[in-house]
Amino acid sequence: MSKKNVSFEQGPIRPPNEAGSLLIRLTRNCPWNMCLFCPVYKGKSFSLRPLDEIKQDISAAREIADDVRDLSKRMGSDGEITEAVLSAVLNDFEYGNAHRSMAFWLHNGDYSCFLQDADNLIMKTGDLVPALEFLKEQFPEISRITTYSRSRTVAKKSLESLKKIRKAGLDRVHIGLETGYDPLLKLMKKGVTGDGHVEAGRKLIEAGMELSEYVMPGLGGQGMWKEHAVETARVINRINPHFIRLRSLRIPGRIPLHEKVLSGEFVMQTDDMLAEEIKTFIQTLDGIESRVTSDHIMNLLEEVSGKLPEDKEKMLDVVEKYQALSDRDRLIYRVGRRGGAFRSIDDLHSHTEVYGKIEDLVSRTMEEGGPSGVEDLINGLADRYI
Repeated sequence: MSKKNVSFEQGPIRPPNEAGSLLIRLTRNCPWNMCLFCPVYKGKSFSLRPLDEIKQDISAAREIADDVRDLSKRMGSDGEITEAVLSAVLNDFEYGNAHRSMAFWLHNGDYSCFLQDADNLIMKTGDLVPALEFLKEQFPEISRITTYSRSRTVAKKSLESLKKIRKAGLDRVHIGLETGYDPLLKLMKKGVTGDGHVEAGRKLIEAGMELSEYVMPGLGGQGMWKEHAVETARVINRINPHFIRLRSLRIPGRIPLHEKVLSGEFVMQTDDMLAEEIKTFIQTLDGIESRVTSDHIMNLLEEVSGKLPEDKEKMLDVVEKYQALSDRDRLIYRVGRRGGAFRSIDDLHSHTEVYGKIEDLVSRTMEEGGPSGVEDLINGLADRYI
């Protein structure tokens, strides 16, 4: 019997690398919600979801997964979510978003799960542990469970509690480190210090979890860029996380930091300055075995990616390759990258037709609005992804 009306709640965001994950919402919004660079939860109240409600959602997700499998069997695919089965779910208007997302998850076959929203470790251990256990019971095929949390929240958890949470099934925690420079952490109202980041990161690793730390190139603006790059790298060196994920700052009008841009108190880095900042950050990383990724369209240089220490020079070469481009090619690359046409610097000359179209666009924009018009074009393209 089809259960097309069954659904479960999902939150607004997840990390880029969790695009194929099953999304289960344990809490709503962010308990801190004061960071000047973040637009996601502004104007929304944080709330803990009751354990019974979470379990109901997990049960609903299981029902939907079984329903999609049953559809596959009726289509002669023996429970496998083939392209034909996926298409059948996507093209049937009676199915809701929960069925569609589940069909994608089953088709993808990675079976990872991301727990929403911004800070699930703020839950009482006595609620989080049974929620994780129930999730594993209902979905034994799950390969990995991850979540967001905040350093300040983690630091307040006992190591014993974190070990219980790990044993219950939480494999990886994503932390928004953003910067390790204390004056910048204070300016951005992050609610934590560099030492606090280190304490939380080391505690999660000691508890047996994988740790993914987000760093935000550009957050120091033109005034604190070097301190931001150097001190963030030094904090990362003390943590030695499993992953360092770069996610560059963007400041559209709805972000609170935009007010400081208008007042002149904060001046954004140009892309060329940002490249130098990233180079300084990578150069300062030392003595760690982290994997660096640049897995978001807002990042200028997606190729800055690799395993430390062996890929350090390769990552620095990417930055220097960008810096060695002519002024014209850097401009064309920036437009192409921000518009999603280029993923690497080599695309400039391997995608000749695209290059020509972007060159024409840059020329027309320059004629109509001058250099500032081109910068407005680039900013408009980049800000779409926030």
